Amino acid sequence: MTWWKILVTGGLIALAETLHGIGRARFLAPRIGDLRSRQIGVLSGSALLLIIAYISIPWISPATISEAMITGLAWLALMLGYEFCLGRLLFKFSWKRLLSDFNPLEGGFLGIGMSVLVFAPLLAAKMRRLF
Repeated sequence: MTWWKILVTGGLIALAETLHGIGRARFLAPRIGDLRSRQIGVLSGSALLLIIAYISIPWISPATISEAMITGLAWLALMLGYEFCLGRLLFKFSWKRLLSDFNPLEGGFLGIGMSVLVFAPLLAAKMRRLF
């Protein structure tokens, strides 16, 4: 397991989730509304990142459960940084708007998606019988 592989895969996840978000906003949100499309997007985005984890985990090659969890936590840090930087700097979202995506009381389910992200390498490694 090397850090550059974790970073490359994290970048791939960010790219895939960005394209997923653009497609969701362009095609799904106008039909069912922004909030509902973001809620559905958490489910489809989680499936997307699980697929990426499953494909990439043999390349990353964590040797232990701890290494798989470190991979997931690194991906989480990367994605949170990306999410907040993109939201604040590019889209000019307020902190309230960004944090609402994580608040289930406001309909935000992104915390669930981020939890899936943390455990995705472990799940993928277990499915691939890497340890």
